[in-house]
Amino acid sequence: MKLHPLSIPYRAASRGLSAGLMLFFVGRSLGDAEALPVPMAGPALVTLAAVGVVGAAAWQVAYYRRFEYRLTGDGLEIASGVVSRRNREIPLGRIQNVDISRNVIQRALGVAVLDIETAGGGATEASLRYVGYDEAKRVQREIQRLKRGAEDAESGTEPDERADPEERGTVLFELQSGELLLLSALSFDFRYLSLLAFGPAALPFVPGVAELAFLGGMLLVALLVVALWVLSAGMTFARYYDFRLTRLGDELRYERGLLQRYDGSIPLGKVQALTLDANVLMRRFGYATLAVETAGYGPGQAPSGGSEAAVPLATRERVLRLAREVEDFEVPAFSRPPERARTRYAVRYALVLAGLAAVLFALQAVVGPPAPIPFPLAVVPLAFLLVVPVAAHLKWRNRGYAVGEDHVLTRNGFWTRTTKVVPYYRVQTVIQSATVFQRRRRLASVVVDTASSAGGVAAAVDVDAETARELRETVGEKLQASLAARRGEADRESDLDSSRRD
Repeated sequence: MKLHPLSIPYRAASRGLSAGLMLFFVGRSLGDAEALPVPMAGPALVTLAAVGVVGAAAWQVAYYRRFEYRLTGDGLEIASGVVSRRNREIPLGRIQNVDISRNVIQRALGVAVLDIETAGGGATEASLRYVGYDEAKRVQREIQRLKRGAEDAESGTEPDERADPEERGTVLFELQSGELLLLSALSFDFRYLSLLAFGPAALPFVPGVAELAFLGGMLLVALLVVALWVLSAGMTFARYYDFRLTRLGDELRYERGLLQRYDGSIPLGKVQALTLDANVLMRRFGYATLAVETAGYGPGQAPSGGSEAAVPLATRERVLRLAREVEDFEVPAFSRPPERARTRYAVRYALVLAGLAAVLFALQAVVGPPAPIPFPLAVVPLAFLLVVPVAAHLKWRNRGYAVGEDHVLTRNGFWTRTTKVVPYYRVQTVIQSATVFQRRRRLASVVVDTASSAGGVAAAVDVDAETARELRETVGEKLQASLAARRGEADRESDLDSSRRD
C-alpha cells in the first residue's frame, strides 16, 4: 500500500518552506563573501530559497514512490528510504497502541497520521505520514482484529463475535460542554508560571524585581498570572474538545481535540497502572481525572504530546466507577508516614527559605538594587516561615499507601494529589531506598515499578524503615501469589477447552 497522494504536496509544502527559509538565511548570513561567485543578495537569495523548495518537493516525490507498507497476519511491514533502504516488520504481539491524529489542514485534506507504538518506550515505532483517514481507520481496526485473533489462537479459545467492533462499541464517557468549560477553568498548568522567570528578555513588559516594589509590579504579575491561566484553559479546551471514551471488547478508545484531532486505543490487557489526579480546585469541587498507563506509553508521552487521560474530568465517584471497570479494586484506608516525617518536611522548607534569604541578602549587599527598597530583600522569603508548619502538614497529610487484596495504592502531592493503583501481577520490581536524611529519621521509600514507560512510578515515600521493609516483602509475596493464581487459572481454562474439543 502507498501513502495518500496528497501527502506529496502536504509534505513538500511543510518541508520545502523549512528548507527554503534555511537556505535564504544561510545565504543572507554569507552576504558579500568574496569566496562566493555571486553576492548573496536580492534575486540570488530568492533563487537559493527556490532551489530549497524545489529540492524538498522532489525529495518528497521520491519518498512517496519508495514508501510502502503492508499489513499481514503476522504484523505490519514497512519499506522506506530514498537513498538508504529500510525494511521493518513490527510483529502484532508487540503493538501496544495505534493512534490516529489530524490537525485542521489534514482534516480538510482528508488525510491523517497513523502512529504505531510498541512496548518498551514512549518513542513512536512507526508513523505513516500521511494516509487517507478511512485507510487509517481501516488499518487501526484490522490490527485490533488480527491481535484478537492471535490472542484467541494462543489461548486456545474459540474466536468470539467481535469482528465488527464499530457496532459493539459502548460509550463509557462523553465530556459535556459544561464539564469541558469546568475542566478548562480548573486545569491551570503551573508550568506556565516558568515563563515569568525569563523576565524582561522574554516579556519586555514585565518589570524587574526592584521596579516591582515601586511601579505596581505586583499588579502586573497578577495580570500575567491571569493571562497564563487563560492560556492554560484555552489549551485544555482545545485538547479535550469533543472528548469521548468508548469500550470495544478488550480496548478503550478515545477521541478528542479541536485543532488537532486524536483517535487512539488503550488495550485493557496491557494496562500497567491507573492514575487518579486531582488538583486543589478539583478536590474542592469533588472532581478528579483518570489516566490509564499501558506498556507502550502513558499520559503525556503519546505522540500527540498531550494527556491520554481515560477521563479528563468527572466527579470523583464517576471516576472511581470507570476506573473499576478497568481494574476491579477497592480503596482501603491509607497509611500516612510517621509524624517525624512531617518534622522533616518543616525543617527542609525552613532551610530552603533560609538559603534563599541568604542569597538575596548577598545579592543586595554586593550588587545593590537600582532604586532604594524600604526593606531588605531577605525578609521576603523569611516571611514565608510562618506558613512552613502548614505546608509541612499538608504534604504529610496527602502522602500514604494502602495494601489491598489485589492492588497496591500510593498517594502523593498536595497541589495535585496523585493516587496510583497497581495490580500485583503487573509489578516488575519493588525497590526500597533511603537517603542519608531519611536514615537519620529512620525513614525509607518503597517504589513499585511496572512496565509502564509513563514515568511517575507508584511510591510510598517516607515510610517507617521497618514498615518499608514489610511493605516491600508483602508486595513481593502478593506478586508471586497473583502470578501463580493467574497461571493456575490459565491452565484450568486450557484443560477445559481441551476437554470440550475432545
